[in-house]
Amino acid sequence: MSSRTYFIGGLLALLVFDTFAQVCFKLTALHAAPLTFDLPWLARAFSAPWVYCAILGYACAFVTWIVILRHIPVGPAFAATHLEVVGVVVISVPLFGEVLSWVQYLGAVLIVAGVLCLAYGEPNYPPGSTVEENH
Repeated sequence: MSSRTYFIGGLLALLVFDTFAQVCFKLTALHAAPLTFDLPWLARAFSAPWVYCAILGYACAFVTWIVILRHIPVGPAFAATHLEVVGVVVISVPLFGEVLSWVQYLGAVLIVAGVLCLAYGEPNYPPGSTVEENH
């Protein structure tokens, strides 16, 4: 597979795992409310199945990140991880009823545009090669 395939496919998977983890943390926070920083609050937080889903999401994101870094340079890969912000914003509107301002929409568009610029500006390496072989 080409580095662009890893960039798009891998980062799409990373986006899904990271967004899933963040949404699960939000659901855990809602389940554990009110925030009191005591043992009953910890018990409420860890009794929510969402906290374990969030941990699983982060574990999957970690493995995906390691695979991605094997095949593409860290600069564009790290920048693309900021798509998680856009994913969380987009899913929060229908799931949690959050309302976005025009500034938030603009910010999301700028994040996506920046990641696309980095993706298209990255050199194409021969299929099957790794980052180490090309540097």
